[in-house]
Amino acid sequence: MQLQDILYTQGFGTRRVCAGLVQQGHVQVYQGSSLVQVDDAAMDLQAQGLRFRVQGTDWPYADKAYILLNKPAGTECSQKPSTYPSIYTLLPSPLRLRPQKAAVQGVQAVGRLDQDTTGMLLLTDDGQFIHRMSSPKHHVPKVYEVTVKHPLTDKQVSQLLSGVVLDDDPKPVRAAACEAVSALHLRLTLTEGKYHQVKRMVAAVSNRVEGLHRSQMGGLGLGDLAPGQWRWLSPDDLALLRA
Repeated sequence: MQLQDILYTQGFGTRRVCAGLVQQGHVQVYQGSSLVQVDDAAMDLQAQGLRFRVQGTDWPYADKAYILLNKPAGTECSQKPSTYPSIYTLLPSPLRLRPQKAAVQGVQAVGRLDQDTTGMLLLTDDGQFIHRMSSPKHHVPKVYEVTVKHPLTDKQVSQLLSGVVLDDDPKPVRAAACEAVSALHLRLTLTEGKYHQVKRMVAAVSNRVEGLHRSQMGGLGLGDLAPGQWRWLSPDDLALLRA
């Protein structure tokens, strides 16, 4: 694949813009551990496994992008936020501009977190992955650390495990796991994603959510990723999510 085409698929602009980046000396390619300056935008390269540097930043070639973001509070999971800054402003422009066949460019959030909810958020341009992670049919467990207003009781934990009825659905909704970590800290595991589900479930047992943080999806946690930071997901990470 020509270098300008590789850069285009990775979101660095139109093919003309990508050719200009190469011709202006802004692109280097890794050969082993060494960086090689290139000035031929039409150079043929093996895309898979390729690493390159554009304007001083290293990038791996990725046929599909899989990103883990630690969402900070006060951000919206929307390309067109209404009140708070968009989570997409936390990502570099190539991830936001990766070309897609659909009208929307770049990586998209796998589900959404409320503006005041923090923690684990996946982003990708792989539609099948989004469906697998989001669909209740696949029962992907999501773990939430919940700060509540009133001290937890054994009865509340039992109710969340046995099922509570939400106002728009007569079928009880159950937590896959539920643990009172402390008097005001609830660890809740869900396998579906209804609108404001955690807040509504906690309200259904006569308590109130004061803070909400998603700490894990599938077998993958946030690790030491700081709020507002992102990283690429490795094949091992993806295996943990799909397990």
